[in-house]
Amino acid sequence: MAQIAKSGTPSLCSLLPNGADVLAGLIAGEDLAALDACYIKSDGLVWKSTGTAANAAAKVHGYAPKAAKAGAAVTLHKNIRAEYGSGLIPGTTIYLSATAGTLSDVATIGGTTPIGFVVTTTRIFLDVSRY
Repeated sequence: MAQIAKSGTPSLCSLLPNGADVLAGLIAGEDLAALDACYIKSDGLVWKSTGTAANAAAKVHGYAPKAAKAGAAVTLHKNIRAEYGSGLIPGTTIYLSATAGTLSDVATIGGTTPIGFVVTTTRIFLDVSRY
């Protein structure tokens, strides 16, 4: 299957995210879509994570709960459940995709560590890269 397609506008299912699982007061370095996988770059801004290489951009520090334009405030969430796609296979392991901000069901060069799994045909559980 490879890249996992978003269906409609993805949204959080976690009713009250734990405060320890939220990174607030950040600024988007580029336009972000809802539930894009993101990392905080050395410039202090939030950018889309990508598994194209084993470098800093392959880390996932959290997920943007809603779209944000470059230069706008953004909050990152981790350890969340989300409505994400359709026709997903429960139990499937999720990795960072080689396409910036997106997810895959196969490991990539930079996304070798699982960052979540499929819960139902539409819902996923997402966490951050562990390092």
